[in-house]
Amino acid sequence: MAQFDPRRQPTRFAPHLLTAAAALTVAMLAGRVYQPAQAAEVPELTSQQVANLEARAFASANAPEGLTAPEAVNVQIRKGETFEQAVRRTGIAEADAHAVAETISNAFDLADLRAGLKFETAISKPRGGMGEARLIGLTMRTGPASQLTVSRSFDGALRLRALDEKVTREIVVAHGKVNSSLASSAGAFGATAAIIRRATQVFSGKIDMRNDVRGADEFTLVFDRAVTEQGRTVDTGDLMYAEIKGQAFYRFKPAGAREAAYFDAGGKNLRTSAMRAPLATFRRISSGFGVRVHPLSGFRKMHQGMDYAAVTGTPVVAPADGVVVEARRWGGYGNWLRIRHSNGLETGYGHLSRYGSGIRAGQRVSQGQIVAYVGTTGASTGPHLHYEIWRGGQRINPASVRTSEGTVLAGADLTAFRAEKARIDRIIAQGGERKPEAMQAQVAGLRPAQG
Repeated sequence: MAQFDPRRQPTRFAPHLLTAAAALTVAMLAGRVYQPAQAAEVPELTSQQVANLEARAFASANAPEGLTAPEAVNVQIRKGETFEQAVRRTGIAEADAHAVAETISNAFDLADLRAGLKFETAISKPRGGMGEARLIGLTMRTGPASQLTVSRSFDGALRLRALDEKVTREIVVAHGKVNSSLASSAGAFGATAAIIRRATQVFSGKIDMRNDVRGADEFTLVFDRAVTEQGRTVDTGDLMYAEIKGQAFYRFKPAGAREAAYFDAGGKNLRTSAMRAPLATFRRISSGFGVRVHPLSGFRKMHQGMDYAAVTGTPVVAPADGVVVEARRWGGYGNWLRIRHSNGLETGYGHLSRYGSGIRAGQRVSQGQIVAYVGTTGASTGPHLHYEIWRGGQRINPASVRTSEGTVLAGADLTAFRAEKARIDRIIAQGGERKPEAMQAQVAGLRPAQG
């Protein structure tokens, strides 16, 4: 048996040396000279990739000692409330809220924050239920494509990061089949509520969007938008082209015109003297013009208008250009609106839930403009719009009013229209157009802090 000699150092084999020797042996047997491994160059991450990594790291971080895992708490600044006061409502300590406010103030002047601004916080609460919560992180969108993030590092310090997404402009060709509605189907392509509303106005004079459009009907909308790297629409221009059920219209502004209008392929103006109905969408005509049994009194009585059953809040639009004569409460009509148009015609709207922005007596309105919203105010059995048309001070049957066709372009206007039509047709054929230059995002409602 070998004797232990304390004067000699024991022989030790490092595992990594055995591994290296084995690798060298394999390489020599393969007839190749051993080459040390080369580290691959790591590509530079984009701002969005960095943000995603930060979000994953934050979500997987351990909760601070004695506190629960962070929970998302949404906060909205109330009228007359400061940012610090809003943060305090999450349950964190006053000193913590002050520190967060001081951190953010290094990038933005919090005195300019407006009521209604929303932000998200991550809050950890005491495990025993006693004591104050602690803010772990905060995310606030400061503009269409800018975001501010505050996170707490392991040493307890607060770190501030501003993320500005690159924004580009593109022309989108939204083409598909109508599923549940045109709004949801076109919305999948990035169409905003304003684009959907404009498309509905364009078709409303020709098509009953609720009853005439079926699930198999194809649509095409062409519009300009500003889009972030994540594909989020932050701004849209006007609708350039709209097509559904064989009806197609191009946006064009004739020389000397105050605003653009929509024309068919031959250059005929879509605009008529009046739209078919003051509602883009409604369930049905629940009561027509004529004698009926009143649903509340039970007596036979003349119904001097048309009732459109619709969901409360459905937009009511002006069927033609005009001037608001009345916007007030009027007995059983509830919230009442009356508009004077040309040719001695006036339209009236009853049971409204509210009026459109800026609608008051003396205000001029244009065809297709939202003037009110469906409701059930006054003597009403449910949400609907009571619609009347007056001629010479007398109520007439709205279904009896005939509309005249729009004008047709000619001369230089027709030549310019054909050129614009050809441009839009090319964009549709190529499936859209992306503009390579980036658009600098404007910070909405915020001002950089003064140094």
